[in-house]
This record gives sequence, C-alpha cells and structure tokens, in this order.
Amino acid sequence: MDGSTLLLIRGFIGVAIGIVAIAWPGITIAVLVSIFALYAVIDGITNLMLGLSRSQPHGRSWAQVVQGIAGIVVGVLAFIWAGITALVLVLFIGAWAVVTGVLEIVAAIRLRKVIEREWLLVLSGALSVLFGLMIFAFPGPGAVGIAWLLGIYAASAGTVLIALALRMRSLAFVH
Repeated sequence: MDGSTLLLIRGFIGVAIGIVAIAWPGITIAVLVSIFALYAVIDGITNLMLGLSRSQPHGRSWAQVVQGIAGIVVGVLAFIWAGITALVLVLFIGAWAVVTGVLEIVAAIRLRKVIEREWLLVLSGALSVLFGLMIFAFPGPGAVGIAWLLGIYAASAGTVLIALALRMRSLAFVH
C-alpha cells in the first residue's frame, strides 16, 4: 500500500470518527471513558505481574504491586462509574483551562514592559478562564461541547488528509 492510500484511509477514518462524535457526543464520551478504563486495567495488570515476578535484581517490587492493584481498581471503577468518570474528566478540563488562563494573565502582566500588545495574552487567558468557568457551571453541555470539538477536529483533519492523498495521487499520475 502506498503513502497516498494510507493517508486516504486515515482521512476517511478521521471523517467517520468526526461524524460520530458530532452526531452522538454521548457515545464519544463513553468511548473516551472506556478507553481510559481499559488502559488503567491493562496498565494495572502489567504492573502487578511485573511486581510479582522474581526476575528483577532485587526481588519483588511491592511498589509495582500496589501500583498495579491501584490501576486495576481505578479502571474497574471507571467502567462501573462511567458517568462520574466522564464528569471528573470534564471538570479536569475546566480546571486546566482556568489554571492556564490565570497563568497567561499573570505572564502578560509580568511581560508588559518586554512585549507589545500583551493585551492579546490577557485576552487569551481570559477566554481560557471563561471557558473553564463555563465548564464548571454547565458540565453536561461542556462534555457535549468537548465531544463536538473533537468531532469537528477529527472531521476537518480527515478532510485535509483526503485532499492531500488525492493531490498525491494526481501528482503520481502526472509523473
């Protein structure tokens, strides 16, 4: 398979994922939570097995055993409490936006004598803080909005990759 075909496949998959994320944001959020839960369980099992093996130079690693058990427990709880996990994920995104926004505002104030138009950095920070506060105020719609943004990104990037693949194919036919 040549590079343009792989790009074309990747592009179509991106568009399909984008359409699903936009049309069914609840499914998108559930899949993200499930991927996290599955990863935590697999990571936990791996750490547990490594911790219990005697192949390490210093014997068993109880820290890895505890880490493994914690990973398995968190993964199982994420599956069982998928709604809470999704809410926490959305709230983490909101907290991240507020913290980074505040830090951008602080950076703009500190750099006001060094850079011009620092108000743009203040505006960027304020938008981040506003976004984060909106997520805290409306976490359900915030989760849907995040799924939609993911969908728009995936569909847009997929469309660009399809265009690139078709361009590469047309150039291959010219040569």
